[in-house]
Amino acid sequence: MKKLILTTAALALSAGMAMADTVRLGTEGAYAPWNFVNDAGEIDGFERELGDELCKRAGLECEWVKNDWDSIIPNLVSGNYDAIIAGMSITDERDEVIDFTQNYTPPDPSAYIAMSDGVDLAGGVIAAQTGTIQAGYVADSGATLVEFASPEETIAAVRNGEADAVLADRSFLAPFTEDGSGLLFVGDDVPLGGGVGMGIRESDGELKEKFNAAIQSMKDDGSLNALITKWEVSSTF
Repeated sequence: MKKLILTTAALALSAGMAMADTVRLGTEGAYAPWNFVNDAGEIDGFERELGDELCKRAGLECEWVKNDWDSIIPNLVSGNYDAIIAGMSITDERDEVIDFTQNYTPPDPSAYIAMSDGVDLAGGVIAAQTGTIQAGYVADSGATLVEFASPEETIAAVRNGEADAVLADRSFLAPFTEDGSGLLFVGDDVPLGGGVGMGIRESDGELKEKFNAAIQSMKDDGSLNALITKWEVSSTF
């Protein structure tokens, strides 16, 4: 789903969590249904419910931190929070800077939406959120990439004619095809990434293992698949 902004590995050496009393979970809060801010001003969505359950199973006291997507990896490395849980696809490039838990969803297919069928996906203007695997895919595809800081801006770009289509996670795009605005899925789905996992500093192996065990326990008892189905974020395991 999302890509990285590289930062210096040296920061990771000085930012170890050392199993602090409170584990801080960083998320974007702008990518429904994965994570969003509800009417009460609280982090909500699939990953809020998942993260709270993982912390409970791991015996951890956790709190949530909202962070813009374009700095979410640098701020993990520098110690502003202890784990990323923000719809972040596991990629080799990101794994050079941070570590990942096992995936808590299978890969969610990426998809295009546009205002009309028949747009030129191969050579047209395609919008994507900055720093995502979708942006990287478009840049390599031969189409003209236009990047935006937030996912909502990519949708606006298609509606106002600034872009021919937007490429993003199908689960994020689906509600926009059902709101009567005229947006519709076009072209074929694009398989990208290796599933979504929690981002952890490379120095925090103990925390990674705690979350790995909690994720596995939810896979084993079926509760993770139930949560995925509830929020419709991807296929189940």
